[in-house]
Amino acid sequence: MAAGGGGSNAARSGDPAPVVREQVVFRLLALEERGVLTPGHVRLAASSAGRSVRTVQRWLQTAREEGRTARRSRPRFTVTDEVHARLALWCGNAAAVHRELLAQARASADDSVDGGAGGEPAAGTGSGGGVAVPSLATFQRAVRRDLNAGQRAALKGGERARRAHDVHLARPVKWRNACWEGDHKHLPVEVELDGRAVRPWVTWFIDCARNAITGAAVTPHQPSRDAVLAALRIALSRDEPGGPYGLIGGLPELVRVDRGKEFLCVTVTRALGALAVPVQDLPARRPELKGTVENLNHCVVDMFLVAQPGYLHAPAATTGPRPRRGDLDGLLSFAEFTARLLDWVRWWNTEHRPKPLGGRTPLQAWQDDPTPIEDVPPALLRSFTLEDAGGDKVLSTKGVYWRGRYYVGPWMHGMDGTRVRVRFVPHHDHEIEVFDATTGAHLGPAHLANAATAAQRAALRRAKDAQRRTMVRALASADRQRRYGAVTGPGRPEPLAALTATEAEEQLAAAAGPGSALAKRALPDLIPPREAPASWARPIRRSRPVAPGASTDAGPSAPGAADAPDGGGALDGADEEEAEEEGGRV
Repeated sequence: MAAGGGGSNAARSGDPAPVVREQVVFRLLALEERGVLTPGHVRLAASSAGRSVRTVQRWLQTAREEGRTARRSRPRFTVTDEVHARLALWCGNAAAVHRELLAQARASADDSVDGGAGGEPAAGTGSGGGVAVPSLATFQRAVRRDLNAGQRAALKGGERARRAHDVHLARPVKWRNACWEGDHKHLPVEVELDGRAVRPWVTWFIDCARNAITGAAVTPHQPSRDAVLAALRIALSRDEPGGPYGLIGGLPELVRVDRGKEFLCVTVTRALGALAVPVQDLPARRPELKGTVENLNHCVVDMFLVAQPGYLHAPAATTGPRPRRGDLDGLLSFAEFTARLLDWVRWWNTEHRPKPLGGRTPLQAWQDDPTPIEDVPPALLRSFTLEDAGGDKVLSTKGVYWRGRYYVGPWMHGMDGTRVRVRFVPHHDHEIEVFDATTGAHLGPAHLANAATAAQRAALRRAKDAQRRTMVRALASADRQRRYGAVTGPGRPEPLAALTATEAEEQLAAAAGPGSALAKRALPDLIPPREAPASWARPIRRSRPVAPGASTDAGPSAPGAADAPDGGGALDGADEEEAEEEGGRV
């Protein structure tokens, strides 16, 4: 378990560093072996080591007699693999592990005492392996000495906490457009969209050499490949000198992303691959490998979002839980928030002066870089950043038919019968781009014909929300049925949801539906059955033997009994069953 080890406590003993002592003794022994050691050498070494001449002479004497150049080590408690495993079990709670070691040592001591005459061992007695269990302070000091800060953090927070203590190398600074990094960021702020609060996402690309944001796209929900394509199109183009990105952009030599499925989809890789731009897929959950865009994700929170209405991590004035926002008062609309975010992007590129740029803004550092910029022609950019629908379409008087719907545009007049190809932004079915199937020339955009109005879309959304709330209430009711009360001892807990017999019958009747109530009210004898046809075979009634002394008085005969052979007639339920049984035995 815990073992005695070596090592000197030089700081408490007043000795110099072990390396200094070993160096002094090694040099003086070498001079002595050659026969040139003089008292002047000893005085010089003692002065350099900060010790007296007598101390240095004692070091030499110890080295001659015992063959060691360092201070004699004392046994001390060390953290072994078993102790480390116990610390991991207790999530780094050293006091709990120390109590376990003491209990184990006491149990071992009790087992070794004959008859039970021995007393309880103290905190320094030997454990099962014969190694003394130290005091709590000594045990905690051994944990701090034998485990570094990263290992101690891993005991409490796991691998994520340990990585916070790792040392990472900085990538070499290159030229503009040498490498871009892209990422999504779920912004901790709420904005208003169509009468409800949403948390927007931002997808952006940044140049690693000049810290310039080349393109960004904002979505009110989790982004997909359409957001990546939109941000990528803005980043590659430089046709908006007055926009938030200015003249920043062009064709990069490399794009680094993590294992996000939106970045690695076929559309994005095909768009960049057609432009001969490789996409480097970094390992998942390794933010240090794309530190430039991760730093941008932190900066947008600390430098912009903290001052916006609806920021979710603002400090609270009370210690209670944060109240859920029930109204939309004070929230920015999605359009207004997007405008503010793009203004902050413009400020980042044109006014912000990061330290790595030496007091320059990203735009100034970009313009000072003499590296040539390769621009993408607008026609190629429009073609390669859209997904091809596949197959040729024929333009008719109703427009272009795609996915069961017609798309029209003002440029289609007079082009009936033209064969075209459709390209589109994924998940944006309201608009498509139409190209000539023969020449590949861009003809123009087309919008969805007979699109639903805003009121219709709002009504459909409300209906879906009502269904969702019904399901949530049903799940919550089922969860309450599964809850049990707390117990203070061993035993079966009692359900918290008490149910009366009347409530159970009402719930069963409601679960059975309206059909069950109608079935109960039905009268089966309301319409009497018709007489059986004459062609049907009737059961034969046989005479029964009469017991001695039994009455032979018979009741009134059933209608038609005189006509039945052998005195048979219509049988009651019991006679019919017996007749069937007798007939089955014949």
